Amino acid sequence: MLKKRNALYGVLMGSMIVVSGCGGGDVETGEEENQAGTEGGDTTIQFWHIETGAKEEVYLNAIERYENDNPGVTVEALRIPNDDYKQRMVVAMSGGNPPDVFHSWGGGWLGEFVNSDQVLNLSEEDVNTDRFLDLAMDNSTYEDEVYGLPLGLSLTMNFYNTKIFDELGLEEPETYEELKEVIEVLKESEYDPYALTNQTQWPGSYFYMYFADRLGGSDLFAEALEGEGSFADEDFIEAGAKIQELVEMGGFNEGFNGIPYDAGQGRQLMYSEQAAMMLMTTTFVNNVRDEFPEFEENLGAFTFPDVEEGEGNPTNLNGSVSPVLSVFENTEHKEESIELIEYLTSEETAQDFVEKTSSLSGLEGIVSDDPFVQQFNELVEEADFIQMPYDQTLPPSLAETHLNSVQEVFGLSITPEEAAERMESEAESTRE
Repeated sequence: MLKKRNALYGVLMGSMIVVSGCGGGDVETGEEENQAGTEGGDTTIQFWHIETGAKEEVYLNAIERYENDNPGVTVEALRIPNDDYKQRMVVAMSGGNPPDVFHSWGGGWLGEFVNSDQVLNLSEEDVNTDRFLDLAMDNSTYEDEVYGLPLGLSLTMNFYNTKIFDELGLEEPETYEELKEVIEVLKESEYDPYALTNQTQWPGSYFYMYFADRLGGSDLFAEALEGEGSFADEDFIEAGAKIQELVEMGGFNEGFNGIPYDAGQGRQLMYSEQAAMMLMTTTFVNNVRDEFPEFEENLGAFTFPDVEEGEGNPTNLNGSVSPVLSVFENTEHKEESIELIEYLTSEETAQDFVEKTSSLSGLEGIVSDDPFVQQFNELVEEADFIQMPYDQTLPPSLAETHLNSVQEVFGLSITPEEAAERMESEAESTRE
């Protein structure tokens, strides 16, 4: 049972959605429609999601069970690339023609649709939510009302090539100073220390979030968001300064700000042993098993190092609740759609999800023999705090400012002070 404080805080959302998030997409066809079971039923449920590989297989297995148990109902599952998904959903919601069931990350992104009365309130329906972890449920609960069911919980970890580390006599760094020493050795040995794909901005945000947490502690972001603190706090400034220190050290692959994550180029740097590390969500394990299984024997993971002068607890983690499954408020097939998301988040589906994807589950009591899942579970149990992604928690205009500013900090085109002041200025506008 998780005993953690959730980093999610309720915020009122504007009309614009930031195109960002975590996960993968179909890099060959862009999108693909899948149907499990027989076609031609009396009822068709539209379901949009972003999952590929093993995660998509988990969905399709659940859909097949659902269709077998519900003759006459067909589920059309449309897979949309991650970096396009949010804008597609905004357009569909704005046009009044969204899918019956849809994937989200909960948090502020789902909250925007909740605030505009476009998501079905599951608390008013006969849905059992007691089987979920409190942290996971908090991410799709607004003013004590539930609007989505969580299947997975991911962490952001430093993944690394154990073979390279062993050959160079390197150990997992526990402090920022040790991380810099590791980077220097990797550079001297002609490796890219980190593979970074920051065109879509959210991968770079992970560094900023971890540095801010390690420097200022678990309350830093929450207090700034609520107006009790400031996004121009010296700890946010120092977080940007440390990013630029790593950039100036040559800690990342060339051209990182122009490389998208979904295309897989960053992962290829890892697979080909050109880069030694990648700061990414635990979905990276699923990517490895789907794209280059033989790499797993050299795959290790460690948490973000402690910053010795900071106030943050080094056991703190960055994480996200995903996927969260919700139903469109005005669906013509409410009962069928509710039952579908219950199948998609059932115990059987959750066990399949954990075993096939090495991800943590949003449900209680799901265990696994997978060594990565066991490692991630141990870290969650040890953690005092889990920070949800800034871009999924902030109001849309502020999330956009955050992502743009951090990308420019990585590009050395603005100073950390300018980025922090820009954030606080936008925050003040959203609070008015």
